Amino acid sequence: MAENSPLKTKARGYSVKTLPGFSVVALFTLVALYAPIVILVVYSFNQGTSLAVWEGFSLRWYQQAAANEAVQDAALRSLILAISAASVATVAATMAALATTRTRHFPGRTMIYALINQPLMVPEIVTAVALLIVFAAIKVWTGHTSMIYLIVAHTAFCVPFAYLPIRARLETMDNSLEAAAQDLYASRWLTFRRVTLPLMWPGIVAGLMLAFVISLDDVVITEFVKSAGQETLPTYMLGQLRRVVTPEVNAISTVILLAGAILVSLFFLLTNRRV
Repeated sequence: MAENSPLKTKARGYSVKTLPGFSVVALFTLVALYAPIVILVVYSFNQGTSLAVWEGFSLRWYQQAAANEAVQDAALRSLILAISAASVATVAATMAALATTRTRHFPGRTMIYALINQPLMVPEIVTAVALLIVFAAIKVWTGHTSMIYLIVAHTAFCVPFAYLPIRARLETMDNSLEAAAQDLYASRWLTFRRVTLPLMWPGIVAGLMLAFVISLDDVVITEFVKSAGQETLPTYMLGQLRRVVTPEVNAISTVILLAGAILVSLFFLLTNRRV
């Protein structure tokens, strides 16, 4: 009798898949998200100039984009900008993550965490306008208009994207390994170099790749901060869309999409890696 009691009955597991209409909503969501991307990729191989009429398969627009000097210059500038900003942002994010996870609790720690992640909470257009005002004043004062402004702007925006995976990695690490190293008379620097850094390396690489992707495809901040002759690949594409739309833009977008997908996949692989 007791064995048949409802309390002894195994509860059925709840699954969102059992909700009415779940499959329809999921399918609609996937189509809405990925159908435009699929269309963009397909029409990047279109023989003709139309974005709506298929005229045959061709690599014409990829070849034209590869031979376009403006695209080459913009792509090279985008890579230099993304690598520079992501590298500086990752170093800053690593130091900030160590300071907020490997120290005793101190007043203002939550405030520091909020300030680091401020670019994620404030609309990007607000950040762009603020940077425009500050850098415009500096440009007038110094007369200097190099890419350093873009690098600083992208670095400031990318820091939280690099910080979050690094901090998450540090929070999941076992502190006893570092304590054991110090018990064996290792200095703080030696402990960091031989124990902490190798363990947090996947988080650092993941943060670097995420910051790189964010910097590579940024349009709003770049459009506000850049000076004449400092077109990046996204702003070049925006300018082309304002003039005439050809499948060349689709081809460039497909290459960026592929590069971003590879980096994001590596990001997830590294962040899911266990010690």
